[in-house]
Amino acid sequence: MHNFKKLKIWEESISLVQHNYRLTRTFPDFEKFALVTQMNRCAVSIPSNIAEGSSKSTNRHFNKYLEDSLGSAFEWETQLIVAFNENYLSEEKFKELEQKIIQIQKMISRFQSGLNL
Repeated sequence: MHNFKKLKIWEESISLVQHNYRLTRTFPDFEKFALVTQMNRCAVSIPSNIAEGSSKSTNRHFNKYLEDSLGSAFEWETQLIVAFNENYLSEEKFKELEQKIIQIQKMISRFQSGLNL
């Protein structure tokens, strides 16, 4: 069992959630129940799956939740691209958040590799 609050992947994912909420507050009102909801759900899912998985008794079970977390990270990245293509954020902000999500994806993958399944 892992203490999820001490995991760097969880800390970075929580940081992404904060960035996500600040970003989606600026989106047009008509996106409130569409892209905003999807991005919020995905962003929160990343650290939530890490936390839930950390409670599992085996690394194999933990890995399943890490896979879900990684899937949410890729889904969120796709939604970020959609938002950028719709001009909901600047190129500078897009690149900043794109780098952050790619870093999180790599961190999760490396963490999975270290689980010794």
